[in-house]
Amino acid sequence: MTMTTAPAPAPSKVAVPKSSQLTSGHLPNWAPWAILGISAVISALIFWVLALAPDGAFNVPGWAVVSVLICLILISVTSTLVEGRRRGVDRLVVGLVTAAFALAMVPLISVTWTVVVNGVAGISAEFFTSSMRNVVGEGGGALHAIVGTLLITLAAAVVSIPIGLLTAIYLVEYGHDGRMARSIRFLVDVMTGIPSIVAGLFAFALFALFFGPGVRMGIMGSLALAVLMIPVVVRSSEEMLRLVPNELREAAYALGVPKWLTIVKVVLPTSLAGITTGVMLSISRVIGETAPLLLTAGVTASMNFDLFSDRMATLPVFAYSQFMNQGTPASAYIDRAWAAALTLIVIVMALNLIARLVAKIFSPKMGR
Repeated sequence: MTMTTAPAPAPSKVAVPKSSQLTSGHLPNWAPWAILGISAVISALIFWVLALAPDGAFNVPGWAVVSVLICLILISVTSTLVEGRRRGVDRLVVGLVTAAFALAMVPLISVTWTVVVNGVAGISAEFFTSSMRNVVGEGGGALHAIVGTLLITLAAAVVSIPIGLLTAIYLVEYGHDGRMARSIRFLVDVMTGIPSIVAGLFAFALFALFFGPGVRMGIMGSLALAVLMIPVVVRSSEEMLRLVPNELREAAYALGVPKWLTIVKVVLPTSLAGITTGVMLSISRVIGETAPLLLTAGVTASMNFDLFSDRMATLPVFAYSQFMNQGTPASAYIDRAWAAALTLIVIVMALNLIARLVAKIFSPKMGR
């Protein structure tokens, strides 16, 4: 006869009350936002009291700055008391970084908003289909300046990109840390800080030796811009080439691939995305230059497709001349200047988008 024993009853689960985040040493997720709101209210009360004085007004920038300062103090003190000193310091640093980012975005957003709002008034079909030839007052457009900007920048890129890229290849693949490489890096760093007007004077003096004083041509502006682009291309391309792992080069050498072919087939495709970004950075650096183009390409109201003959208009010079040489009515000239600035921003944005698309398409695929 077998004896069976009943299974032991399962222990009953006792519900343990959850402790609040404040008492468990953690601030809730909404705490930073609540502290920011409280700080904004405290700052608003301070500036509201100051605004009650005679000839007083509510200072919005001061309110924003004081709100951020109060928020940083409150969040660091509160986090230190609840979460500990290390977490409090961490929240303080995060707050400082966020405030710095917001401060950096203020001028960017302000400039973009101002250009868009003021530039839309001058945008029309005529602005993109006609030049300023024989136009006085209202009407006319910036087609000659748009074409000139694209041609001069394209010529500058054709001159500077091969020189800059080949220089970077020499520094990384051949020169290494030799005396020649160090000298080239020093000269490139010096060129990076050259004022744009100096590049314009160099191009003007060079062409004046061959064509005489007073010469103005589009290719002169391209050369001046190329002087400004080359150091940016060299430094950005050099850094991207250094990021390519040496294992890829050694694997190609082990297979018997020559060094030049390794650079062409392995190194350059691997760093293509970064090199493209550096090239676009250099183009964005020079496409809005005005001073060197005033000296070299000059000012004109007519269309010119020949880089090697006569003056050629560009969007920066066009905006400058429209704003500085206002006629009647003045609003027409100001609208055209703002429209030219907006068009220039759109061109830079379009070029950056195209460059990112090219880099994405032609960069090596990392799939297995």
